Amino acid sequence: METETKIPLERITGKIFLIRKEKVMLDSDLAELYGVETRVLKQAVRRNAERFPEDFMFQLTLDEYRSLRSQFVTLKRGQHSKYPPFVFSEQGVAMLSSVLNSQHAIMVNIAIMRAFVQLRKFLQSNEELSRRLKRLERETKEKFKEQEEQIQLIFEAIKELITEKEKPKNPIGFKVLS
Repeated sequence: METETKIPLERITGKIFLIRKEKVMLDSDLAELYGVETRVLKQAVRRNAERFPEDFMFQLTLDEYRSLRSQFVTLKRGQHSKYPPFVFSEQGVAMLSSVLNSQHAIMVNIAIMRAFVQLRKFLQSNEELSRRLKRLERETKEKFKEQEEQIQLIFEAIKELITEKEKPKNPIGFKVLS
């Protein structure tokens, strides 16, 4: 097997977006990674449309595309199509390696699949961290609630002591009876 194509993981994970609750990659980003023009990638996909059901690939709506475009800091002339792009889920990206049949496409696909796996592991670890944080928050609130109740009892005791001192006392000394 040929030497592996080295693509930094960050370069790939930075091109994975969450759209319609799916982690997807844009057709233009995939074309760049595969070293082909976007139109060539789209043409290969159209020729093999039966391999790309809607859960593998879908076209963005105009609103989704505008929202996504607003996330890009600068748009270079000719780099972003005026038409909504196709986006590919993890399964769709895996299917691309069979459509773009080259050694380079296979190596790029392996790198992309590893990026999806890393992203999934990262998200799972964040979910575990989030669960632990929520549990700690709940336990802390319970402890503070107990302390708050104890502090409230102390304040009530202090108020009682203060009000006892304010009660009028009988004067000291003798009363003259007439």
